[in-house]
Amino acid sequence: MNPGILYALCAYTVWGLFPLYFHRLVGVPALEVVMHRTVWSLVFLLGLLVALRRWAWLGGVLRQPRVLGAFALSALLLSANWLVYIWAVQSQHVVDASLGYFILPLVNVAFGTVFLRERPRPGQWLAVGVAAIGVLVLTVQAGHLPWIGLALALTFGFYGLLRKVATLGALEGLALETMLLAPVAAALLGYGAWHGQGVLVQGDATAIAWLLVAGPLTAIPLLLFAAGARRIPLATLGILQYISPSLQFLCGVWAFHEPFDRARLAGFVLVWAALGVYSLESGWARWKIETK
Repeated sequence: MNPGILYALCAYTVWGLFPLYFHRLVGVPALEVVMHRTVWSLVFLLGLLVALRRWAWLGGVLRQPRVLGAFALSALLLSANWLVYIWAVQSQHVVDASLGYFILPLVNVAFGTVFLRERPRPGQWLAVGVAAIGVLVLTVQAGHLPWIGLALALTFGFYGLLRKVATLGALEGLALETMLLAPVAAALLGYGAWHGQGVLVQGDATAIAWLLVAGPLTAIPLLLFAAGARRIPLATLGILQYISPSLQFLCGVWAFHEPFDRARLAGFVLVWAALGVYSLESGWARWKIETK
């Protein structure tokens, strides 16, 4: 097996099983989980940077206010995505969260058109249109927009857009984002502990241990993904990315027994059909390029 496929497969599998991890922290408020995730991710990433001796980039970045501003915005988008996702898992909305990552590739197509002046092919427009109909069906069925899925897709879509044009790699970029967020998160955690609140004061050793694991669980899949993306074609990566929301969906339906009736199934079938069109069209386009 191409090692790139193995790296990407591991990354998407870990992301897909995240609901099982965050479900263990159901007694901890989502915002507090995000703050712990930020702090312990920074600790883990700093350890990696020290071990790899990759500090040269930091001095240059600190002298570029525009770059710092862009990463501050991406850090806010990432933390918002984490907050919505963790809240969704804790509130028994894992299926709704999986919808966000199913439609994310199609959101990326739309963003590429609007912000990067890319020209989607007719098949890609067809996929976006079918997915939009699926979201409309889910809206009519529920009586409101599927805001959890849309919030996750839009925040991560904008985050990916910013990272696409960023000057730093995966490790350095995530390290900078957590550096910008961690002081605020640590201050809030310290304030809560000072007033006798939060897991650090009221929680048991098991809960604290689960929170400490958030650091490597955040960084390792991202690094595996980056390693895989460098070794395999984008078309292959695009197919593998559906592993993550598929596993999340299965966790919601089978592990957490979330309701999933025929009306919701109709909306999801349209979204899955859109992804099928998108994948087939992308594969066909790549095949034509390679056979020229």
